[in-house]
Amino acid sequence: MATHMKTTLNIDDTVMAELRREAARQGRTMSELVETALRLLLRSPRRRGTIPPLPTFHSGGIRVDIADRDALYHAMEGR
Repeated sequence: MATHMKTTLNIDDTVMAELRREAARQGRTMSELVETALRLLLRSPRRRGTIPPLPTFHSGGIRVDIADRDALYHAMEGR
């Protein structure tokens, strides 16, 4: 048989109201919902590994000097 510990938590009023409504909707106690949510949070894998590198591509090099307005318009619009 599992033992239970009584504790006090400070929970935002809006979150508490949502919890109360959801517990009523599911026909469960608020304690059951909080315990389930905490179990899911603590069970989920915590991946803090490396971030995958950004994709790279080869553009074929510089096609136009963007400081040259006429050349830029010509490249963009084919003028």
